[in-house]
Amino acid sequence: MDNFDLEKNDSEVYGAGGSQPEKSQALVAASFYTENYKKPSDAKRKGIMQMVLVALISSILGGFIVGSFFVFGASGLQTSVTGFLDKMIPGNSTNNSSASTAQSQPGLYKKVEIVQNSDSAVTAIAEKVGPSVVGIKVTVNIQDFFFGQSQQLQPEGSGIIISSDGYILTNNHVISDAIDSRTKKMLQDAKIEVYLPNQQDKPYKARYVASDIKTDLAVLKIEATGLQPIEFGNSDDLKVGELAVAIGNPGGMELAGSVTVGVISGINRSIQTEDGVMLKLIQTDAAINPGNSGGALVNSKGQLIGVNRLKIAATGYEGLGFAIPSNLAKRVSDDLVKNNYVTGRPLLGIATDPRYTEDVAKRNNMPPGVYVAEVSLMSGAQKAGIQVGDVITKIDGKAVKSKEELDEIKNTHKVGDEVTLEIYRDGKTFEVKVKLTEDKG
Repeated sequence: MDNFDLEKNDSEVYGAGGSQPEKSQALVAASFYTENYKKPSDAKRKGIMQMVLVALISSILGGFIVGSFFVFGASGLQTSVTGFLDKMIPGNSTNNSSASTAQSQPGLYKKVEIVQNSDSAVTAIAEKVGPSVVGIKVTVNIQDFFFGQSQQLQPEGSGIIISSDGYILTNNHVISDAIDSRTKKMLQDAKIEVYLPNQQDKPYKARYVASDIKTDLAVLKIEATGLQPIEFGNSDDLKVGELAVAIGNPGGMELAGSVTVGVISGINRSIQTEDGVMLKLIQTDAAINPGNSGGALVNSKGQLIGVNRLKIAATGYEGLGFAIPSNLAKRVSDDLVKNNYVTGRPLLGIATDPRYTEDVAKRNNMPPGVYVAEVSLMSGAQKAGIQVGDVITKIDGKAVKSKEELDEIKNTHKVGDEVTLEIYRDGKTFEVKVKLTEDKG
């Protein structure tokens, strides 16, 4: 209807057919003006004044209405429009509407914050675990017998708070320089200090509780209360590819509380330590460097899944770090605190010589097996008549060629069980039965 009216008005200007001549005449007439002025009549003047008055009043009323709308109605309309757009267009949001959206829909605002702060998970982990990871410094004076001078060693590492009253878990190799391997006590002139994250200028003097060489774990004690212990996770549930965060002090206290991030690269990796002990460890590509030893490897919940142990540093290799599984660390640390040793381990009572290999045996016309280098006093092995120089070729009827194979079968037994060993001695082979005792070493 509006289009029709517009066409009608055009015809009034241009003529019924909209012809060009009449249009030209109108334009020509509008191009000039006349100076002749005719005074309007009184009636016309009154009509004009009334129109002006009505227009003025209308303008005032219109301005008042429009102003009231912007003051009282605009915010409500904006909220309604924003809500309508949010429903019609998924993910629609603007900076101008974010505040009102956050107030009316708290859940939506929270979701946006989590998406925009993708690194907040690691930040939260660091905040949770950081107070439970400590620094450890060992001071030992070693006498040089050749030159008569003493040398001071100060190895540093990391530790994990496992109780609010001051028990600290770390690696045995971190504090081993301060411990007498024979008596299992601290050396007289040695000192172990523990640095809490929030008190790095005031270290605590630590007491040595106990250690376990076989798992490379040790426990210390400081006189403090109200500490934040680590939360243990279940290392048996680990899956390759899941998040792994390492927290410790690489290089010492100068880089205390460093956080590195990676994934679980492998589980149950058999790694032989520098002490010749075979451990099954967790592999991760989270950076573990000297000083990280004894620190925490945690999962996405900030739970301890491993105790950082070592890094393989060799040409052509990168991102190979290893940690002791948390389930093993929990069992060992509980035993060390309660009993000062790991309970329930079966013991044969022998020491072996790893140099006895299949090639050595072949050259000496002897069978492959495990060479007995030492027999412990009053052990099951001594009572069974085993001697230095014997070669153990079988245990429970299964052939063994290394100490690791021997221990793997022995450790399936309990303390008090009896095992059958096949022994080679002076060109003869015979069997003996050995009662396993408890290993308290």
